[in-house]
Amino acid sequence: MNIEKSDASNRKVNVAVVGLGFMGITHLKAYQQIESARLVTVCDAVRLPVNGVLAGVSGNISGADAINLGRDLKVCRQLEEVLADPAVELVDLCVPTPLHAPQAIAALQAGKHVICEKPLARNSTLARDIVNAAKSAKGFFMPAMCMRFWPGWAWLKELAEKNTYGKILTARFRRVSAPPGWSRDSYFKGTDSGGALLDLHIHDTDFVQFLFGRPSSVFSSGISRFSGAIDHVVTQYKVANVATVYAEGSWLLTQGFGMSYTVMFERATLDFDSARGADALRVDEEGQPSRVVKSEGPDGYGGELRYMIQAIQSGQPPTVVTAQDGLSAVEICEAEEKSVNTGQVVAL
Repeated sequence: MNIEKSDASNRKVNVAVVGLGFMGITHLKAYQQIESARLVTVCDAVRLPVNGVLAGVSGNISGADAINLGRDLKVCRQLEEVLADPAVELVDLCVPTPLHAPQAIAALQAGKHVICEKPLARNSTLARDIVNAAKSAKGFFMPAMCMRFWPGWAWLKELAEKNTYGKILTARFRRVSAPPGWSRDSYFKGTDSGGALLDLHIHDTDFVQFLFGRPSSVFSSGISRFSGAIDHVVTQYKVANVATVYAEGSWLLTQGFGMSYTVMFERATLDFDSARGADALRVDEEGQPSRVVKSEGPDGYGGELRYMIQAIQSGQPPTVVTAQDGLSAVEICEAEEKSVNTGQVVAL
């Protein structure tokens, strides 16, 4: 499976998507826009294409419409069939959280490259099992932490690294949603999903560590309403050299979805709000009129998948997000959960 760098742009990577719910369809649509990706297999125990067409499914960001995958695609119900196929190079796991650890480890042991949806696992013990399997695996492994690639968010990271507007003084992140529509009967079981804390809020927890490094402690408050786990959380993160960093995540909206941030640098404020659509990102710089920064390129889903394909083509493992990052995000969320339950600051 070693690829010469000179051949990186001259070949396609064969992909199998496992799990064909809302996120599976989202990934399939992204792959259809990546010239260097070739979809060869789809796998799901229940939902499969009919005459090449996979029916749509509801999600919290937006509905996923039906998608035409063509009649030549291989279709199967068992992961074992995917792993036994030598044509499959990259296994993309969009399955429910309880399946992440066993299926990711099986795919790595089969010599496949693997990208796995968040959270890496329901708890840090299982997530650590994946990290250990990835260390000795032939293929590359990457958790799908899409906000590291999202337009307007990746740029924020770049500005911070370049010290364009000075240091960050304070940062606020918010991600709120109605309960997810794709699996209301089973997904609210918090022992499986982790509630909004692990399913939704983990995006911002991961972006906090991406932007500032791993926090030294967290202080959180929250409630459970649907799942038996935490469905609304507000967390303050103690990070190096920053006055305040906090994030809110929720499944308690009556309807809709929104994600936003406000980051105050020494010489500018960046404000992102998905409710503004194409004008989501606004920059207010000292001495300058307020301006909108238009995003270019794919969304975070397309960005992360394109990045993984390029890593496989080049023979260089992914570094923007690693298995260890996925584990760390779960560990931080566990600390947040402990803080909610104890009312105490929890050190990491």
